[in-house]
Amino acid sequence: MSLNKKRELRVLAKVVCKDLRKNSTEAEQLLWKFLRNRKLEGRKFLRQHPLFYDLTGRESFFVADFYCHEERLIIEVDGEYHKYRLTEDNIRGNIVNYLGMRIIRFTNEDVLNNLSKVIKEIKNNLLVNSTPRPFS
Repeated sequence: MSLNKKRELRVLAKVVCKDLRKNSTEAEQLLWKFLRNRKLEGRKFLRQHPLFYDLTGRESFFVADFYCHEERLIIEVDGEYHKYRLTEDNIRGNIVNYLGMRIIRFTNEDVLNNLSKVIKEIKNNLLVNSTPRPFS
């Protein structure tokens, strides 16, 4: 892929992510309050973050709802839309695993109706539960 194409892809990803942040669901906004500013076990999470990959000689990206680089953990909050995207979500899950990352999924209803269970599940998926990371 040429440098110009890579640059165009990065610009596109930036626009897509900004739009997704601007139009987040109520569940995403609620969960973000508990993840932002290293509030959860000292881990830094990014919201609507692009993850780039190149498996076939053609670089592409997908956007993670929440991403913690130090844990290589993606958190997805799925709404009604994802009921119709099971194949795409499975492919994306395979790509995530291939890239050495982990993904956990919650529904909007999980986050809105049982946030404490969601937070507990996220904590259980952190690799080093007992020692919060220092601020960087």
